[in-house]
Amino acid sequence: MNTPDDLRYTASHEWVRTEADGTLTVGITDHAQEALGDVVFLELPDAGRSVEAGEAIAVIESVKAASDIYAPVAGEIIAANQDAVDAPESVNADAYAAWLFKIKPAAGASLDSLLDAAGYAATLG
Repeated sequence: MNTPDDLRYTASHEWVRTEADGTLTVGITDHAQEALGDVVFLELPDAGRSVEAGEAIAVIESVKAASDIYAPVAGEIIAANQDAVDAPESVNADAYAAWLFKIKPAAGASLDSLLDAAGYAATLG
């Protein structure tokens, strides 16, 4: 299983990359896409939406199941990846290249509750 060391992770299988400008890019992990199977549909949040940490803000559907995707921190959605919506199978091809949305964290939002690669791998057993 691919778990890049430069990312942070949630227990609900989202990956989070901190960008140079302080925004966060979010997608689902390789483990999550593998468990879902062939991804056939994505519903992503609109830019400008305010979200709370842990809020279900997107939906991913595969041939096997539909799952919610959660905001890793409170903040404002600043972008959604239309390319992934148009080609949801890209999530299966490379879960870490097929980001889903970007968040500008709210003032005081912390990444401290997110897992590092080793911590995430440990939750998977």
